Amino acid sequence: MSVVWIDGAGDPRVADYTHLTDVHLRKVREPAEGLYIAESSRVLRRALAAGHRPRSFFLADKWLEGLGDVLEAHPDVPAFVGAPELLEEITGFHLHRGAMAAMHRPAPVPVESLLADARRVAVLEDITDHTNVGAIFRSAAALGVDAVLVTPRCGDPLYRRSIRVSMGTVFQVPWARLDEWPAGVETLRDLGFTVAAMELTEDAVDLDALAARDVERLALVLGTEGAGILPETLDAVDLAVKIPMRAGVDSLNVAAASAVAFWELRAR
Repeated sequence: MSVVWIDGAGDPRVADYTHLTDVHLRKVREPAEGLYIAESSRVLRRALAAGHRPRSFFLADKWLEGLGDVLEAHPDVPAFVGAPELLEEITGFHLHRGAMAAMHRPAPVPVESLLADARRVAVLEDITDHTNVGAIFRSAAALGVDAVLVTPRCGDPLYRRSIRVSMGTVFQVPWARLDEWPAGVETLRDLGFTVAAMELTEDAVDLDALAARDVERLALVLGTEGAGILPETLDAVDLAVKIPMRAGVDSLNVAAASAVAFWELRAR
């Protein structure tokens, strides 16, 4: 294994791990530099199992033994090791989840290729909360969604918090970022998908009513909380769909709503 002991926060070799708590900086920098951060031993193992390539590992010395098999399997990848206080100075927070890895981002997959065999697709429209993004991916992985598409303004599924909330399941669900939206609705329709938007409108059909139609290929659009689905998207989709509510409740958190919808609309 290639263990590199670091003794200063200014070491340029650990630049991938600096300022991890600066959300604005990291969400711009990481895609531009073709990297993402896998946080925790479990998550980085899932990233490796999915075939993603590590740039480096970053851990406190007490975690060396527990991650020994991973380091031995990647002898040419540097493993930066230091005291917990030094690692905290570099990253901006206390590492208590074992280890981190800077990973190479996978090459983008064309939407047409991604959806070639898909029957159920989720589209995340402008969802910028990384917690919600991660939670939706976790539900998608658990409940049989074949692929996820994210719109140009949507949060990054490979941002550290998205990955952590998804428990690494973001590596299991194929996904791609759409170049244009809502023009992408027409792309989905051309590929044979019925496109439904989760939105409370006057003509929205109940979720179970849509499930009863047994639609062969379905793309479900989920919007941001508060503003909901964009009006132009509602004009473009085939129909709106809603979850019937009781006790005066008019909506669920988008992550919770996605889980209900994914289960009810699963391919049968």
